[in-house]
Amino acid sequence: MNLLEDLHWRGIVYQQTDEEGLQDVLANTKISLYCGVDPTADSMHIGHLLPFLTLRRFQNAGHTPIVLVGGATGLIGDPSGKSEERNLQTLDAIGHNVKCLQKQLEKIFDFDGENGAEMVNNYDWAGKMDIVTFLRDYGKHIGINYMLAKDTISSRLETGISFTEFTYTILQALDFLHLYDNHNCKLQIGGSDQWGNITTGLELIRKNSAEGAKAYGLTIPLVTKADGTKFGKTESGAIWLDPEKTTPYEFYQFWINTADADVIKYLKFFTFLSKETIEALEASMQEEAHLRKAQKALGEEMTKMIHGEAALEQALKITEALFSGEIKNLTASEIKQGFKDVPTYKHEEGDAVLVDLLVAANIVSSKRQAREDITNGAVYINGERKQELDYVLGEEDRIENQFTVIRRGKKKYFLIQY
Repeated sequence: MNLLEDLHWRGIVYQQTDEEGLQDVLANTKISLYCGVDPTADSMHIGHLLPFLTLRRFQNAGHTPIVLVGGATGLIGDPSGKSEERNLQTLDAIGHNVKCLQKQLEKIFDFDGENGAEMVNNYDWAGKMDIVTFLRDYGKHIGINYMLAKDTISSRLETGISFTEFTYTILQALDFLHLYDNHNCKLQIGGSDQWGNITTGLELIRKNSAEGAKAYGLTIPLVTKADGTKFGKTESGAIWLDPEKTTPYEFYQFWINTADADVIKYLKFFTFLSKETIEALEASMQEEAHLRKAQKALGEEMTKMIHGEAALEQALKITEALFSGEIKNLTASEIKQGFKDVPTYKHEEGDAVLVDLLVAANIVSSKRQAREDITNGAVYINGERKQELDYVLGEEDRIENQFTVIRRGKKKYFLIQY
């Protein structure tokens, strides 16, 4: 399969401005192409991944990716899908976010070699432009009726849209024109909600370039879940790429808990596994579904890609410890990851009588219940069952003198912090 055929097989292509033309160009030459993200937060989440991973597929095929972080457009705000104006961020906040996002994007792309990726910030050209130049050289070429026909703008006419957000599509179009003129960029990739912005960029290129100038646009479908719930969201919120916001263990757990109905689609979308490998995993689901090989492959590939081999090994270690109950094998750092969201009680004194601690930490409602649970073998300290009613927790029960993990029953975990 060639590149576009592979993208179609994976279900990644949603819309193209000129499929035949792009196919011809890709068959005969290597191109530069770009995808961008606005730094509205200091981390991307997994909802940002698919366009950039698609851009990486082009790099793997020998083309040169341009990774754009929108320092200028981030100051304005894309009206796409929003019913109200964004809160404008300061230049300092956007600058901080730009640096954070650039570090995350460096994990996805290869910046060395013959077709090494290039990182750009549109504030470098748009931020220096005066309003008269913007209106005369660029605004003049984009008609009001043309802009009103865009879904992202027409959907806001009743609720209201400021001139600031109204001009966003021209600013993004200016990015495409700038990269076309200065980096020989022939293709823009984006999510399906970016179709209007991409086609506006092509319009600006057409009106500002020599006759016969050719550029292309390709959008990617919205990632959905088979049960209708939103992809990338959990009860605790978004799945971030920043390990401080979503730990590598939580990241791994998100992917490994993918439903059977979604896992093959996600393997095609997000991983670089071959068609043969993915088809073998799909067959495994039919023949040995209980092994969950497809989910494990998805979790391992994604965690390794975003957080690295060491973080993946740590996530696997935590997963195995929780499954086996061998909590003592974990470090304090791994305890923080694996038990990030469990109820936590801070014990500030020395040794603690187990019965009293269970009540103080709200693990049980009374000493009577505590004694009953201990006697019945329902209480575990760092994975080991404790049935002595007079048991006292000492330093030997503390992991790196920071934590003790108490389990009540089969699945109810509690964290004691010192």
